[in-house]
Amino acid sequence: MVDLDYLVIGHVTRDLVNGAFTIGGTVSYAARTARALGCRVGVVTSASPDLDLGQTLAGILVARHSAAATTTFENIYTPAGRRQVLHTVAETLTPAMIPADWRATIVHLGPVARECAPALANAFGGSFVGVTPQGWTRRWDQAGRVSVCRWEEAELWLARVDSVVLSEEDVAGDEALIAQYAAQTRVLVVTQGAAGCMVYADGRSRRFPAPVVDEVDPTGAGDIFAAAFFVYLQRSGDPWQSARFANCVAAGSVTRAGLAGTPTPDDLRFGDLW
Repeated sequence: MVDLDYLVIGHVTRDLVNGAFTIGGTVSYAARTARALGCRVGVVTSASPDLDLGQTLAGILVARHSAAATTTFENIYTPAGRRQVLHTVAETLTPAMIPADWRATIVHLGPVARECAPALANAFGGSFVGVTPQGWTRRWDQAGRVSVCRWEEAELWLARVDSVVLSEEDVAGDEALIAQYAAQTRVLVVTQGAAGCMVYADGRSRRFPAPVVDEVDPTGAGDIFAAAFFVYLQRSGDPWQSARFANCVAAGSVTRAGLAGTPTPDDLRFGDLW
């Protein structure tokens, strides 16, 4: 039996910016963060055989399922904001792809392109389950141009999981929709970039500002926040302190570029639960 502290399920990605590719995806940022928190981490993903994950996911167990292509996003930055084009998508991830001898204390479902099958909602009986639904709030046209859409299976997931972390962009700032989601799940967090986050739990809502830092690159900050939040929440049961901690971890991440923004164990020595 392989006992994991943290299992992340979703696609690793090839992110194209100005002609250069980097490895990304929720699983990359969240897995590295959980590893820095001292967790034994596993990843279930799908990618083409030519994608080298050795350095990105060093020290992490990887169940990788071969695909004709790796999920690839092109990120185009304009004065009006970021535009995305989805070029290719790897295989759908199902419960059968999880190694039979893996058991996890925390399971993080982190789709980026609708790749997590609905059957995963009922696949983790005794685990703490956290969800970052960004990949379910994306749609794309025949040319691959990505836009925001309604989370179609929200009710299925909200009722079954322990916590959901999403961004204001994932719900297009719809306050009524946020209130609806908050009423349907145990702990909901809405991240607000440099402004911090709103947490909805126990029938209450509280805002937590983020530390002020010099931002270099916000890529992956939401995924880093989510991993830190899920670990702290599972260990402490306190959503308010979990938000404070995750805000600090995410704020530190934006001061470095790309995957270098994921925390190191030295960055996290102020934590008191590990």
